[in-house]
Amino acid sequence: MPVSFLQAAWRSIAACAGTFAFVTAPAIAAPAAPPRLVAEGHVLPDVTMAGLNGPNRRLSSFRGRPLIINVWASWCGPCRKEAASLERLAWSEAGSRYTVIGVSTDDHRNAALQWLRQSNATINHYIDSGPRWTLEHMLGASAIPITVLVDAEGRVVARFRGARDWNSAEAIRWIERAFAARGRPAPAR
Repeated sequence: MPVSFLQAAWRSIAACAGTFAFVTAPAIAAPAAPPRLVAEGHVLPDVTMAGLNGPNRRLSSFRGRPLIINVWASWCGPCRKEAASLERLAWSEAGSRYTVIGVSTDDHRNAALQWLRQSNATINHYIDSGPRWTLEHMLGASAIPITVLVDAEGRVVARFRGARDWNSAEAIRWIERAFAARGRPAPAR
């Protein structure tokens, strides 16, 4: 069947419009890769943490004093169990040498806030969020709870996986040994 001039013109216009739309459409960027685990001996990147029971805060603002970061979630039984011992550590004489903070990996901010209210938390807590889960990846929190020790210069000193009684004499010895061993040079990249 012969194509009329009008039909041919419309097909040409449609083809050009499709090409124009393809050429002028904004590029869709591939999602950025999640941050990588920061190895022991290396400095944590400076990121802004979203505050749960206080204001947002940059990770670098904790430099100058050893930092203990506990990663938890409101639905995690072992996390909930160790929370009180972290509070006691933070307020103890031994714990006064460190800053103790928590980082929630809850999907829902309200669940984390509800748990903090229920537990009467007094230390500062922050929340990580998707889709990148920056803190979770950097700290190595593929399973929780995990507690990460960071020296005064921002270097990861040690990671402790699983719940602990953080204000026990044994845990305080672990913490002190980990920070004392920090005098060794950082591994090469």
